[in-house]
Amino acid sequence: MTGSSFLNTPVLDAIDTAQFQSTRPFPWANPQYFIEPGRYGELLGSLPPLAQFRAFFGKQRKHGQGSHDRYVLDYERGMEIAPGWRDFVEELCGDQYRAFVCRLLGVSDVRFRFHWHFTPDGGEVSPHCDSKGKIGSQIFYLNTQDDWQWDWGGETVVLDDAGRFAADSAPAFEDFEAEYPAQTRDNRSLIFGRRGNSWHGVRRIACPPEHYRKVFIVVFEEHRPLRMALKKARRLVSGKELVTHKESLMY
Repeated sequence: MTGSSFLNTPVLDAIDTAQFQSTRPFPWANPQYFIEPGRYGELLGSLPPLAQFRAFFGKQRKHGQGSHDRYVLDYERGMEIAPGWRDFVEELCGDQYRAFVCRLLGVSDVRFRFHWHFTPDGGEVSPHCDSKGKIGSQIFYLNTQDDWQWDWGGETVVLDDAGRFAADSAPAFEDFEAEYPAQTRDNRSLIFGRRGNSWHGVRRIACPPEHYRKVFIVVFEEHRPLRMALKKARRLVSGKELVTHKESLMY
């Protein structure tokens, strides 16, 4: 199927801003069919091959938190990917999705980074709060009953610490007051806004070899041109690179 929109406009419009912002323990929503069902299958059938990914294992995280082991592929314009994925990302870069994210998070402008994560058996995302540079994310789940048994795990778990933990600490899953696992099957995604208590994680996956938890993640960063101009001025004075690699991946 080609030529139609990937974004399912009625689903976007149905996500109420006030309800999203008032959700506890921090703003989050777990919509279904955010991607038009006819085009969702197209994306599933044309995922980038694992050979394009880089291994990200055993990396020491700040604050004593466990390594988030997985294979990672960052999106860059001009990279070799299926046309459907290229068109999907370009639609995410368009006015409709950008206005949707700004509405939910209450900001005037936003920029995005995009990446795929494939996580094998034993992979885990230890409980953490995202860095202050992020204002939120959307995680698109890309497994189906044809390649994943749901008891293998892979759900992102929203965690409620009841205000007990500093973001620079390393609590375990069992230390939290409550947890809310996201639904991941049948064209689900998870959208959340970062606050000081935006704890979340993924419990250790138990799946056979050659199977992977597959997600596509959109990272939201507030676009503040003046702040960026000041950063570049300081870098120019100090002789540092004007644009970091991560910044070059923002759209």
